[in-house]
Amino acid sequence: MRVLLFGIAKDIAGTPAITTTAVADVAALKEWLYTQYPALRQLRSLMIAVNKVYANDEQSLLPGDEIAVIPPVSGG
Repeated sequence: MRVLLFGIAKDIAGTPAITTTAVADVAALKEWLYTQYPALRQLRSLMIAVNKVYANDEQSLLPGDEIAVIPPVSGG
């Protein structure tokens, strides 16, 4: 499963994209990310988009889904 990372999440992981084995849902993906990259836990929030739509923790994930990790953004 390919996961795209943006903003500070990309900086923390050191890469714009990572690959993981299949995870059942968004909550499981977040836990996997926090295990692999503990600094992500320090972020105020972490949104996940699946197929270009924001997803809640209960959303199931399929191997072909386009997944994006979107950290908090700031600016004006």
